[in-house]
Amino acid sequence: MSHLSSPLVPALAGAGAAADPAVTHAPVAPPAVTHSAVADPDVRPRRRALPVWWTGVLAASAWALFGLLTWRLPNVELGFNEWTFTTELGVAALLLAATLLWLAATLPALAGVWARAARVQAGLRHASPWLTVLPLLLAAWELLTAKLAWLPAPFFAPPQSLIEVYSSDYARLIECAGHSLLLLSTGVAVGALAGFLTGVWIGWSRSAGYWIHPVLRFLGPIPSTALLPMAFFLAPSSWSAAAFLIALATGFPVTVLTWSGVASVNKQYYDVARTLGASAWFLVWRVAVPAALPQVFVGLFMGLGASFSVLVAAEMMGVKAGLGWYLTWAQGWASYTNMFAALFVMAALFSGVITALFAVRDRALAWQKGTLQW
Repeated sequence: MSHLSSPLVPALAGAGAAADPAVTHAPVAPPAVTHSAVADPDVRPRRRALPVWWTGVLAASAWALFGLLTWRLPNVELGFNEWTFTTELGVAALLLAATLLWLAATLPALAGVWARAARVQAGLRHASPWLTVLPLLLAAWELLTAKLAWLPAPFFAPPQSLIEVYSSDYARLIECAGHSLLLLSTGVAVGALAGFLTGVWIGWSRSAGYWIHPVLRFLGPIPSTALLPMAFFLAPSSWSAAAFLIALATGFPVTVLTWSGVASVNKQYYDVARTLGASAWFLVWRVAVPAALPQVFVGLFMGLGASFSVLVAAEMMGVKAGLGWYLTWAQGWASYTNMFAALFVMAALFSGVITALFAVRDRALAWQKGTLQW
């Protein structure tokens, strides 16, 4: 009876059930009616919660704490300094907190529709730990100096005192920073060039290594600052003496590391180049020097670190302008706030020089990124 498996089967079964009075029927429920969310006024779609940059909220809270502490907590009365710009610093910190809070609420929503907002959000997320820790450090600095005076004045000054120095003595600081940058760039350029050429010569020529290596081992470890009196006596001017000492401090590490890099080049590179007809000049400048560049840049970084200390020491002794001279001048007048302001300018200047050298290193060694650990 497979042919009865059709719409007739339910009909016959229903007819048989109706003819048999012993068959009981359960109440049949009406078909369920589905209502859409739009048709039913009681059912409303859930709104998706907007994403929030919570680390930004934390950073905004830290800046708000620093701003309120600076603005509303009274300063300790010292009698000789009222710590001007206190209100301005507190209000500026509160405005920054409000800006961070607004960015925390709006950037995540804009990141999905605006590419630049996504990049800004990524940068702020990367910097959010520092954006949180920095106001806490400033708040501790403010408490220990202006609010509680646990660090005695005038040897220690609050953050707002730096604003006063930068607003009143910015012209002299800019002039001193320019002199320091000119002296540093001149000494580093001369020392790096001389050290690079000497290192390539020693690494390539055995005779040069025989004669120059002992001299480097004997004179290289002597600190350049120990030669300050001799340099100022022999040089025609204090500026040229300072430039010579900076070049000396830069040249030694560049020479040693360039020599090491050239001497450690794989000899198979030279063999392959010689089979292709390469000359000695090609082997030096197109094979040895590119392979030694990572160590050359390590020497440049080490030379820069040594040149900073020599620069400050040289400017403290004989140069008539520069950040080192400004430090000596401020210390002589017991103006310790100016001294701290110059230290921050010096830190920013030297950090900028190091950052620029990193950028040059990344561009010069872009072809080696796959083989080196950066």
